[in-house]
Formats: sequence, C-alpha cells, structure tokens
Amino acid sequence: MDQENKENLDENLDQVAEETHSEAQEEQTKNADNKTSLADELAMQKDKNLRLFAEFENYKKRTTKERLDLYKTANESLLGDLLPVLDDFERATFEISKAEDEGLLKGVELIHSKLVNILKNKGLEAIETSTGDDFDLDKHEAITQVPSPSDDLKGKIVDVVETGYMLNEKVIRYTKVVVGK
Repeated sequence: MDQENKENLDENLDQVAEETHSEAQEEQTKNADNKTSLADELAMQKDKNLRLFAEFENYKKRTTKERLDLYKTANESLLGDLLPVLDDFERATFEISKAEDEGLLKGVELIHSKLVNILKNKGLEAIETSTGDDFDLDKHEAITQVPSPSDDLKGKIVDVVETGYMLNEKVIRYTKVVVGK
C-alpha cells in the first residue's frame, strides 16, 4: 500500500503542480494584459493632456490677439464720429480761402492741422484716392456711375465726393466716389 499511496501522492502532487503552473500562467497572462491596458490608458491620458495643453495655448494666443485688436480699434466709434467734423473743417478751409481773409484762414488751418495730427497719432489715415485711379471695392464706395468723359476713365474714378479713412489698416469709412461707365 505504501507503493500505491506513493503513486497516488505523486499523481496528486503532479496534478497540483500542473494546476499551480496553469494558474501561474493565467496570472501572468492577466498581469501582462493589465500592464498592456494600463500602458494604453497611460498613453491615452498623456495624449489627452497634450491636446488639452495645446488647446489652452491656442486659447491664450487667440484671446491675446483679440485683446490687441480691441485696443487697436477701441477708438473706432469716437474717431468715426469725428470724421464729419474733419470734413467740415476741410470745407471751411476751402470756403475761407475764397474770402481772402489771411488771419481767419491761418487760424482755421492751424486748428485743422492739430485735429489731423491728433487723429493720425491715434492711427487714423486718409485713403489716398484721386481721379483716374482704379475702383477698388475694398477702399471705395461708388455713389453713382456717370458716362465717362474719356475712354481711359471707363471703370475708373471720375470724382472723389468724400474722403475715406482707415484706422490701423482697417477701413472705417469708405471713400465715396463717382465711377465712369
């Protein structure tokens, strides 16, 4: 019986060893799967964090640009309201020059030049337009079309009615022109 017990014991030990070995292999497989899934999850979190960081950086750049644009055009409404006053000064200067009153003309020109210099310092620029220039939709507003006095003025500016202005390279008032057809 000792032999039989010994054989049974050996069989049981072999069986237990096999079970232990297969359990260990299963555990190793599970650990490897866990490591792989943890590595994948870590990679996903790193990617998510990088994307979030990049999105935040883009947000900061965009808001900084918007803030700078706002500072550049903060006076746009005020300067737009002052443009008719500037036009009135130009008309007054023209009419006073006809009256031949030197003192009055110099006084009005002095006030006009001070106003123009202040507005230039704030970023306001007149859009230079003259007769014969090409019509540009980005800078000009056609009030009307008239028969062109000559063939070379067809589709070109025949007369400038009102000066246009730009504030920091943005048109705040288009030049009003008459175009030849």
